[in-house]
Amino acid sequence: MNKFATILAGGGGTRFWPLSRQELPKQLLNISGNDIMLNDTIQRFNGVIPMENTIVVTNRSQAVLLESIMHTSVQPGNILAEPVAKNTAASILLAALFIEKHHGDSLMVVFPSDHHITEEDKFKKTLDHACQIAMETGKLVTIGIKPTFPSTGYGYISCQNEAFMSKPCSVYEVAEFVEKPNFAKAQSYLSSGHYLWNSGMFIWKTSSILDNFKRFLPRLYKTMLPLMAYMGTSQEIEMINDIYPSLQNISIDYGILERCDEVVVIEGDFGWNDIGSWDALGAIFPPDEHGNIVKANYVGIETRNSIIYGENRLITTLGIDGLIIADTKDALLICSKEKAQDVKEIVAMLKEKGMLEYT
Repeated sequence: MNKFATILAGGGGTRFWPLSRQELPKQLLNISGNDIMLNDTIQRFNGVIPMENTIVVTNRSQAVLLESIMHTSVQPGNILAEPVAKNTAASILLAALFIEKHHGDSLMVVFPSDHHITEEDKFKKTLDHACQIAMETGKLVTIGIKPTFPSTGYGYISCQNEAFMSKPCSVYEVAEFVEKPNFAKAQSYLSSGHYLWNSGMFIWKTSSILDNFKRFLPRLYKTMLPLMAYMGTSQEIEMINDIYPSLQNISIDYGILERCDEVVVIEGDFGWNDIGSWDALGAIFPPDEHGNIVKANYVGIETRNSIIYGENRLITTLGIDGLIIADTKDALLICSKEKAQDVKEIVAMLKEKGMLEYT
């Protein structure tokens, strides 16, 4: 069965503001120092999925730049540009219809574009197992990450105690998807041993996921199905423009996975981190002896447990603890590390005030 990697790369990265902007979001930035995050993601599939079988779903405002800096193995025709963001269900359905139209029933591996993975050999082995399970069972497979601390920034997956399958690895039926918890709940999830972090990585046959769209999101499915006839034709963009504004804005988790009883999970242990906000930089860069992560022209005194990012301008600090300071050429962010997940609220306020040049 053909395997296709579908990478979701249309987000605005608002929790990484002011570095990440709508037309240059974090997945198109070189945060790690190796390459842009999208290219790191594409390269990670090498050896498991043919690199020419990479499909990228993005926002039309980012598509031209994305095509110019993305890994050259990705075919221009495999870049699917959405005119407006309608959440992950629409993005995944668009890619599934595209694969089905051009290649028939295939294995579809869905991944975000902004993850950081340190142990790629382990990742590829886990992905191999997930592909085998999806092909053999027809189930919707997700990869859960064993929690290492009581995170309030990740969603969780509750799984059954007994394994559904033991080969090629332990496979568990999903009992429940849980949204980002408060700290007390996160602590209880960690101590129970029955919860995994929801990584947002999914593996399934296109036939399986399309059947579930028909069952659980029939309105979305019926509205988008006519696109298949126009894919690859001169009318494709016109049809997408007509259809997209009216689509349901719903995530694949809410729309299908939380309602379907055919979802299974395998555990991934490969140095995973979702680089979703400034406080996640510790997964890429080790802190110094004072607990600071510094990527800037910087001088500081009595500064601890802080993240300091800058471009050219000198940043100096004195007597601070637990802050994020992110300085770009036109905007400066200063916030508590405890509020790292809420930086998107600043972006929302700027939009409300009409200050779009900063977003």
